[in-house]
Amino acid sequence: MEAAAAIRNTASFASPALRIRAARSASVAARAGSSSRGDWQTACAILSSTNDNQAPAPAPKVNGQTTKLAPPDATTPASLDLAPATTNLKRPLSISDLSPAPLHGAQLRVAYQGVPGAYSEAAAGKAYPNCDAIPCDQFEVAFQAVELWIADRAVLPVENSLGGSIHRNYDLLLRHRLHIVGEVQLPVHHCLLALPGVRRELLARVISHPQALAQCEHTLTRMGLNVAREAHDDTAGAAQHVAAQGLRDTAAIASARAAELYGLAVLADGIQDDASNVTRFVALAREPIVPRTDRPFKTSIVLAHDREGTSLLFKVLSAFAFRDISLTKIESRPHRHRPIRLVDDANVGTAKHFEYMFYIDFQASMADVRAQNALAEIQEFTSFLRVLGSYPMDMTPWDSTAPASASSSSSSSDQ
Repeated sequence: MEAAAAIRNTASFASPALRIRAARSASVAARAGSSSRGDWQTACAILSSTNDNQAPAPAPKVNGQTTKLAPPDATTPASLDLAPATTNLKRPLSISDLSPAPLHGAQLRVAYQGVPGAYSEAAAGKAYPNCDAIPCDQFEVAFQAVELWIADRAVLPVENSLGGSIHRNYDLLLRHRLHIVGEVQLPVHHCLLALPGVRRELLARVISHPQALAQCEHTLTRMGLNVAREAHDDTAGAAQHVAAQGLRDTAAIASARAAELYGLAVLADGIQDDASNVTRFVALAREPIVPRTDRPFKTSIVLAHDREGTSLLFKVLSAFAFRDISLTKIESRPHRHRPIRLVDDANVGTAKHFEYMFYIDFQASMADVRAQNALAEIQEFTSFLRVLGSYPMDMTPWDSTAPASASSSSSSSDQ
């Protein structure tokens, strides 16, 4: 009966902590056997009793805030749950609060370079239909938007079938720690835009992105437009500039969607010199996707070596050729931090060569054993090797006559 006596002694205290001790003592007494039944009943009486003469205990504090307890109800039995039921506490922040998880069907925030109406916006809409497209004035801003959780993805161009590679983005891929999670191939359909009522013979200049001007050079000449051609930051930005400034002597080369957005008239449609004009975009994310083998995948890598010259590229090509892996691109860029080296390894020579880094795309998934073995072999004779991403290939049927539209169907996505 010593346990029961200990339990009775707690009747003079009303704090929740001592009531919890009484409950635990009662539980032990109950497990001791039938002889302790009286002790269990005594414990229950202690917990259900109230002491009118004792001053009420101060309300407990949870997370620094005082929580008010509801008065006991005499019509209901006493509850052994002594922890206050709080429903107004603030929930801790989680990753989903900083950036919505890119679940299937969720609206993603996709950054692109340019203003609304740019081809990059159309590429973002093709990769992620119904996304929330976020315009950025520079390529690096789009990279940073993803790194700082302002955007979930970035869709940026890396090469054009006529203008070649966009070297700025290749350099940024190496500078930032984002991963390629998809690709989009977008037909580029240029239009000559001007203010409503403006005729071709009244034009004095044409403005657009330098690559767009180069892609339409011969067509503009055949049209008899011997006018000044000035470079602008981007195609849609040129259309926006003409509309905002009310320039009646200036036309812009941009998309048909840009004409709709900025109230311009289409003087000529499809003015690119080559109908097979396509730009390849890549989708970037903070985390890589899990590579698969149930659909065509592409992998992008970058590598370099301190000493090897032309033999390095030969060994790399051999590693892929031996395993029957097709390469789709090889891009060399001078090493930014070590652009020049002496030919003689002893640093006594006079002739100097550029140090290069090689960007390579090959048609295989990192889940493929062949790709894993090829990279393992390449890593043995390179001083630097980085996988930029392993992602689904864009298998959209080619239609060179279809204008770029942000409502295009999705062809490659990491969802």
